[in-house]
Amino acid sequence: MANVVEFLKESYVEMTQKVTWPTWLELQNSAVLVLVASFIISLLILAMDETAGTALKYFYNSLA
Repeated sequence: MANVVEFLKESYVEMTQKVTWPTWLELQNSAVLVLVASFIISLLILAMDETAGTALKYFYNSLA
């Protein structure tokens, strides 16, 4: 039990005194960057999915 209490004390000290927290503006900029990157990646995945689906459709239609 003493180990758990010591761990919690050390964690509190580290979180309050040693961690450098981002400012509100830095946090907002990071959030916007993640949102834009997620949107771009989703568009790339959509394009790959549509391309593969179209290619398979043409392939299966050529067999029939």
